[in-house]
Amino acid sequence: MSAVPADLDTGVGPPTAVPLRHFLVGFGFLLAGAVLGVLAAANAVGGGFVALAHVHLLLVGWVCLAILGAMTQFVPVWSGVRLHSRRLADLQIVLLTAGLAGFVAALLAGATAPLPAFGLAMVAGFWTFAYNLGRTLRRARPLDVTERHFAFALASLVVLTGLGLTLAADYAGGSWAWLSLPVGHSRILAAHATLGVFGVVLATVVGALYQLATMFTATDLDAFDRRVRSVEERAYPAGVVALAGGRLVGSAPLARVGGLLLAGSLLGFAVVLARRLVAARVEWGPMLRRYAVVAVALAGWSVAAGLAWLADPLAPDATLGPSWTLHLLALGVVGFVLLGTLYHVIPFLVWVERYSDRIGLEAVPTVDELYDDRAAAVDLVATLVGSALVVLAEALPIPTLVTLAGGALVAFGLLVACGNLVLVVGRHAGRLRDLLRPTAA
Repeated sequence: MSAVPADLDTGVGPPTAVPLRHFLVGFGFLLAGAVLGVLAAANAVGGGFVALAHVHLLLVGWVCLAILGAMTQFVPVWSGVRLHSRRLADLQIVLLTAGLAGFVAALLAGATAPLPAFGLAMVAGFWTFAYNLGRTLRRARPLDVTERHFAFALASLVVLTGLGLTLAADYAGGSWAWLSLPVGHSRILAAHATLGVFGVVLATVVGALYQLATMFTATDLDAFDRRVRSVEERAYPAGVVALAGGRLVGSAPLARVGGLLLAGSLLGFAVVLARRLVAARVEWGPMLRRYAVVAVALAGWSVAAGLAWLADPLAPDATLGPSWTLHLLALGVVGFVLLGTLYHVIPFLVWVERYSDRIGLEAVPTVDELYDDRAAAVDLVATLVGSALVVLAEALPIPTLVTLAGGALVAFGLLVACGNLVLVVGRHAGRLRDLLRPTAA
């Protein structure tokens, strides 16, 4: 089966080095975050800002960089328009990498004074991306359901990074006090986290999966799926805005309505995703196996989060759902959807660059032959079992050793997956250092 429908022109996308550069740098932050998480669980590192550093390494360093790389490639190809500026795509990763590295280093050192400066660099990187993709999407109108989700994610990104900068200013104080907002720190933090996870990450995931889940299962949405989609694409953005806004102003009724709309929309989408997987007319590979985990985890998380937010949507320990579901969302949903997608996107980009023009002239490998399927099976088992152990340890009174074992398995699985995909680039796309060279505008 073709990875891209015949009516899509992959030639309008940027050079493959642009998204691959984002993915590889993101892998570095992912491994750093996984190691830091295991060390923190073992009490080998401590301090008030370790958890914050861990979250930013994974959410900004891996998840957001992967999203930036994928959207920079996916939007031009899917929308049939050229990227507004390749130079801006090169600039965004430099700003984000430098800003995040400095931000995390300052957190681990317990130094709050430089946080706003490094935060400004990250904001500049994110806003550069939002401007570049916004200008690209503007030429693609009228927007389809995927593009509308992406546009909402870009708007959420601009707002959440502005809130994040005010949080950094609160930590630093002194000459940065002018950036603070006349709202409680905890309220800003809750709104920031809400927009980050639901407004940016999951909005992008849902938008992309409407296309990827049908494309890679060789199926189409049926009448039931389309009705669910019609409700979701209206209720979900409204729910995110209401939940974040209610938390920012301290309104429980507004946040409750938003939380129920959000959780209900994601539950409906999980059903749509599961139905597409069951109806798949192709053999399941690493991508679809991981999407199956996503469908189950997202459905379970949605029910638990909806019940928690119905009771108290402003509870500090339920910002992203009940506390015991944190890793169910982070690993079971976000982690597996990114790994599943990257298991096709990276080999496909490399295959297009290296082998597509050789078809008919010589024997060329298929996309799935570029990675090691045995390693893919090993990392799937390790990350799945490890994630299950971590989630169970959060939900039940289980010894700390179980948490450590689960975290170690997840870290091992991520290491195998990253190594497997990095080797695809190293073996088939030339020298890795070539990806660090800026591309022509």
